Amino acid sequence: MQGKVILVTGGARRVGAAICRNLHAAGANVMIHYRSSTHEARALQAELNLQRPGSAAMVQADLLNMAMLPALVAQTVEHFGRLDGLVNNASSFYPTPVGEINERNWDELIGSNLKAPLFLAQAAAPELRKQHGAIVNIIDIHWERPMKQHAVYSIAKAGLAGMTRSLARELAPDVRVNGVSPGANIWPDGESVFDEVARQRILHTVPLRRVGEPDDIARAVRFLLNDAGYVTGQILAVDGGRSINL
Repeated sequence: MQGKVILVTGGARRVGAAICRNLHAAGANVMIHYRSSTHEARALQAELNLQRPGSAAMVQADLLNMAMLPALVAQTVEHFGRLDGLVNNASSFYPTPVGEINERNWDELIGSNLKAPLFLAQAAAPELRKQHGAIVNIIDIHWERPMKQHAVYSIAKAGLAGMTRSLARELAPDVRVNGVSPGANIWPDGESVFDEVARQRILHTVPLRRVGEPDDIARAVRFLLNDAGYVTGQILAVDGGRSINL
C-alpha cells in the first residue's frame, strides 16, 4: 500500500486505531478522523509519524453534521494530494428496547451507522474514482441476525449492508465497495448488558472459542482495500464462526 492514502473514520481508538496501524504498517498514509478523542488521535498520529514522518494526519468532525463530510475528503486530499480508500468505521452503539425508542436514538444510531457512511462515500467517490480506490464499511453480524434490545442499531447496520451492495453497483467499475462484519470483538465501552455472564454466554457461541481482536478486523480491512482487486459488493464476517452458530 506504499503511498496510498486512506481516510479512517473513528480512527483514534479501539478497532479504528488498529486499522490505522495495520494500514500504516503496510505502507499507507492515514488520515485519522475523530470526534472527541483528541488525546488518542494526537498520540496515534505522533506514534505513526515517528515511524514514518509525514505519514499520518488527523481531522476532527462530528459525522452527524452533514455539512462537515465533504470537508473531511477535501482536507485529506489537501494534506496528502490524493485519496485511495475510505474506511467507514465510526459507530454509535447502545440498547434501544422497543417501547423506549425516541427520535434522538434514531438520529444518533442511524446517523452514525448509515447516514454518515452514505454521504461520506458520496463525497469521496470522485476522488476514489481517480485512483480506482475502494471503500470498506464496518458492519456487524447483527445486520442479518438482529440483537435483542438493539432494534435501531440492528436496523442501521442492515441498512449499511444494503448500502455496501448498492454502492458496489453504483461505483463500479472504478471503485470497489465491500464490508467487514465483526462478531464478538472487544466489548463496547460502558455497555451494561454485556456483564460477565453475558460475555461468557456469547463466547460459548463462538466456534473458535475466543473473542476477536481489533487486528483481526484490521487485517480483513487491509485485504479488501489492497489485495482483493476482483472483489466488490461482498460482506466478510470476521466473527470466529459465530454467525453460523446463531
